[in-house]
This record gives sequence, C-alpha cells and structure tokens, in this order.
Amino acid sequence: GKKIPSVIQEQNSYAGITNKLLSKRVNRICVAYEGMEKYFPLDKVLITGNPVRDNLFGLEKLRSKAIEHFGFKTDQKVLLVLGGSLGARTLNQSIFPALGKFRERGIQLIWQVGSIYREEYMQKLKGQDLSGIRVMDFIREMDMAYAAADLVVCRAGALTVSELCAAAKPAVLVPSPNVAEDHQSKNAYALAARKAAVIVRDPDAPAKLPDTCIDLIGNQAELKHLSDNIRVLARRNAAIDILKTLTGLLN
Repeated sequence: GKKIPSVIQEQNSYAGITNKLLSKRVNRICVAYEGMEKYFPLDKVLITGNPVRDNLFGLEKLRSKAIEHFGFKTDQKVLLVLGGSLGARTLNQSIFPALGKFRERGIQLIWQVGSIYREEYMQKLKGQDLSGIRVMDFIREMDMAYAAADLVVCRAGALTVSELCAAAKPAVLVPSPNVAEDHQSKNAYALAARKAAVIVRDPDAPAKLPDTCIDLIGNQAELKHLSDNIRVLARRNAAIDILKTLTGLLN
C-alpha cells in the first residue's frame, strides 16, 4: 500500500459490514455513539458525533419568530412530522386519520409529507379546515421548524438523530424497517436506552402513533425530561473534531 492515512466516519450506532472490514486497515474511526468498540478496534475509535448545521443549536431564542413564520398561535403546541424529503408512507398514513383529533386537542401541525406524496395528500385535504396545519413537501428553514416544534415525529436515520440532539427536541422515533441491517432501530434504541426518545415501531404506527404524540405533547414534564436527556448527546464540534483527526494524521 501507499501508506496513505485514512479515516472512517461511522454515522450510525451500528457498524455496517463494509466499515467493519475497512476498520482493520484505517488509522482512525470517528463515531457518533458510545460503545462502538463492539465493532471496531478500541484504540482507533474516537467519539466525534455527526456534523450538523450549526444553526440547530440554541433554538429557544428563535421560538416566537418561528411561530410567527408558520402563522401559528403562540398558546398552542406544535407537532413537527418529518417524513424526509421523499416522505415516509407510514408516517403519512398514521397522521392523516388523526388530523381531527389533533385539532380538538389544539395541536398545530407542521407536516412534511414529502415530494412523492404531496399531490395525494393535497387531494385528500381538499375542502378540509387546514387552520393550524402546514403541509409541505420539503422544509427549507429546518431551524425554524425545529424551533417551533414542541415534539418531533420522524424516522431514525443517523443525521436526523444528530439534528434532534443538536436541537434538543423531544421525539417519537419510527425507525424505517427498509434499511440495511435495520440500523435505524439500533439508532433509536441507543437513544431510548438513555430515556432520550420514545419509539413506536413501524407496524404499530397507524394504531399507536397519534395517541402517543397527543399524550406526550400534553405532558410538559416528560417533554422537558426527553429534551434534557437528548441535549446531552449533542456534539457541537463534530466537524471540527473530524477535521482535527484528519490533520493530525497528515502531520
């Protein structure tokens, strides 16, 4: 070999096969979760976290501006549903029948249905009272969406989880079953083990997700508890620490 220094950045709480194979040959492995020595040589592992947008830290001061941005009422809770840019079919199918329930409870909704599902749901929502509901295929101002949200519902991809940590948001995670080696479930359970998130399994979501959200968003003590516990897991300097690791090896 050419002796070129190399680094892996493993974003998940579970190492994929490729990275396990590569780990024997690289100099360092930058990870986002504790306990990764199960998969990698301990002397190479460095916890850096995953890089996330810097504007997701310290969102508390943005809240009133964010509420105004979405045209919401200040005295009602906000639920943010993130299906990812493609939209998560399970999340959409679980949320749609519960819109009336959310309205009765005074819960406002930022609902990212995703680009593939936008037409379908605009049709379904025709003629309905959409006050307090914002349906979007894509959210450009993620900092505003997180700042407005009292509770987030989303999948459990590595970067989403890192964003939740940065934004210190209470979350109900619905791990996607359609991913390699079920790594989203493992990401989600890594948080749940620290009482830093609530999990609803994908097959249970249509039956359980709406009520789980309604109960949780009405429980201020529990929201605070989740927020405090997930905040601790955030690593603000992830990008810088990964860069330092690289430059350290080059020198």
